[in-house]
Amino acid sequence: MTNNIWEAQLDITPSDHKPVELTLDHCIKCNICVTACPVTAVTDLFPGPKYVGPQAGRFRHQGQPSPDHSVDYCNGCRVCNMVCPTGVKIAEINGRARAHIVQSGQVPLRRKLRNNLIARPELMGKVGQPLAPIANVLLHSGFGRFFAKLLLDIAPNAPLPRFSGERFSRWARKRPDAVRSARKVVYFHGCSTEYFEARVGKAAVQVLEANGFEVIVPPQNCCGLPLLSNGEFAAAQAYHESNIHHLIDYVKQGCVIVGTSTSCTLTLKEEAPEMLAYHTPDAQLLTANTFDIHEFLVHLLDAGELKTDGLKPMPLTLAYHPPCQYRAHRLGRPSTEIMALIPELTIIESQAACCGVGGTYGYKAEKYDITMAVGKSLFDFVQEVNGPIAVCDSETCRWNIAAVTGVPFVHPIELLAAAYGYEPEGPLAEVMK
Repeated sequence: MTNNIWEAQLDITPSDHKPVELTLDHCIKCNICVTACPVTAVTDLFPGPKYVGPQAGRFRHQGQPSPDHSVDYCNGCRVCNMVCPTGVKIAEINGRARAHIVQSGQVPLRRKLRNNLIARPELMGKVGQPLAPIANVLLHSGFGRFFAKLLLDIAPNAPLPRFSGERFSRWARKRPDAVRSARKVVYFHGCSTEYFEARVGKAAVQVLEANGFEVIVPPQNCCGLPLLSNGEFAAAQAYHESNIHHLIDYVKQGCVIVGTSTSCTLTLKEEAPEMLAYHTPDAQLLTANTFDIHEFLVHLLDAGELKTDGLKPMPLTLAYHPPCQYRAHRLGRPSTEIMALIPELTIIESQAACCGVGGTYGYKAEKYDITMAVGKSLFDFVQEVNGPIAVCDSETCRWNIAAVTGVPFVHPIELLAAAYGYEPEGPLAEVMK
C-alpha cells in the first residue's frame, strides 16, 4: 500500500462475497427500517422495507415471480440499509426482486418502454445535447409534456433537466491551459455533468488543478444506476463492464477515480457490484479506488495538503441537503467540512431523509405524488431558509427540489471553485454579480 493518498491502493484482499439475499437471515424484525422509510410514511402502496425485502424474500424462489409487486414502490433511497442494526442489504434485495419482475415480463409494455427510455440518460444526452435549444423546448413545453404523459406515462411536472449548450468532455479536451503534473487523478463526470451541467465538471477540474493535480477525463459510460433502479440488469452490467474497461488501467498505473455525482460513485463502489453480484478482481480494485470528490478533498485536508489560504469570502446563508445516496456512502459529511472552510459562508443543513425523486422514480406518473409527499418537509425547509440559491450533491435531487421550490441549486464543489477565485457559471454566477 502506498503512503500517498492520491495513489491507487493495489494490494486489495479479495472479499468473500455472498448473494445479498443471504443477509435476510440477519433480519430480527425490529421494524426500524419501516419506521425510517420515507415512502412508507406517505403511502399505503409500499408496506415497508422489511415486508417487501427480507420478509418477502423468504418466499421467493429462483424462477418464481415475486410474491409482492409493491416492491416496485421502493424508491431506492437506502435509508433502510443505513438504519438496519444487523446489516441486512434491504435495498439490494428489493432491487433484485424488481429485476425479476422486469425479466419475467410482468411490466406493462408502455411502462417498460418509458422505464427503458428514462433509464438511459447517456443515450438521451447523445441525441438531445447537440440540439439543446430545440430539445429543451420539446421537453419543457406544455405540448411536449402532454405527449410524454400520453405516450409514456411520464409525470407532467416531472423535474426533467435542461440540456447544456456544451458537452463537458469536449470542453476538457480542448483546454489549452490544462495543468500537467506528476500527481494525477481520473475524473468520472457521469451523465449529468456530461450532458446537463457542464459547469459542475468545470468546477471540479478547477478545484483539483488548484491543488496541483492533473485531471484525466477518459472515455466512460453511464454508471448504470438508472438501469439498475428499473430492473434492467443486463444493460446495467454492460455499462459497468465498459466503465471498468475504460478506467481500470489508470487505477493500475496509480490513479484514483474521483466523481462529483454521489449516485455514480456509489454505483461504482457498491451498488453495481452488489446488485449484479459482480466481484471480479478488477471490479474490486475499481471499488477500492473510487472517491466522492469531497471525500477525496477531506483526505487532502487531513493530510495538510488541501489549499485553504486566500479563500474568497462568500457572505451567504444557504440551505444544504445531503442526499440519501450520499449518506449511503457512510462518509460522514465531507461536503459540509469543506464548505465550512469558506469564509462568511453559513450552511444550514436539512434533516430530511429524502427529496423523494429517487433518480427516475419521480418521473413516473404513478409515483409523482409519492415523490412530492416524501419531499414536502425538505421543500418547506429550503423555502424557510430563503437563500438566493441552495446546495446539494446529487443532480436529480437538485433538479427536483429546484423544480418544486423555485430556488436554484448548485453543487458544493461550485462554491469551493468560486472561493478559489474561478469565475462561476449558472445560478452561482447570478448570485455573485
